[in-house]
Amino acid sequence: MLENILKPWPWYVAGPVIGLTIPLLLILGNKTFGISNSMRHFCAAVIPGKVPFFQYDWKKEQWIFFFASGIIIGAFVAVNFLSNGADVDLNPQTIAELKALGVNNFNGLLPSDIFTLSELFSLKGFFFIILGGFLVGFGTRYAGGCTSGHAIMGLSNLQWPSLVATVCFMIGGFMMTHLFFPFIFKLF
Repeated sequence: MLENILKPWPWYVAGPVIGLTIPLLLILGNKTFGISNSMRHFCAAVIPGKVPFFQYDWKKEQWIFFFASGIIIGAFVAVNFLSNGADVDLNPQTIAELKALGVNNFNGLLPSDIFTLSELFSLKGFFFIILGGFLVGFGTRYAGGCTSGHAIMGLSNLQWPSLVATVCFMIGGFMMTHLFFPFIFKLF
């Protein structure tokens, strides 16, 4: 039984579990699901009164620190204790397409041809990790939330802005994957 719990859960189990957290958060504490505001709350706690954007009562949202810490601790536990060193199971067509672009090392959770400390200090690493991370953060703030906040919480509440944001996230993801990533990766 325990080894079945430690295996990746199928979408038809994991999806409803994630979906059921929304009414649970709303019923138990009138809280909304999303992670992107946690950085704003952290900055407001660390540098109070210095920047107008961070001048608000962040203490009402202290629970998000526990939520964000749980994500970090859960990821650490999953990678170091539950994954048994297994590689991510990718579609063979995806592997072939990535190999054609020059991504050859699929050991672990992330391809080390892109995501390593040594790659971080290369032009390719700067472009994908630093610039990409900035664009994701900027897009999150510009859209008023992240994919989990809009696609899970916002859609479940039938919010029109969340539908627009989710559609834009998906279009942007497809464009990056199929149009921009192959072109950009070949530059390096």
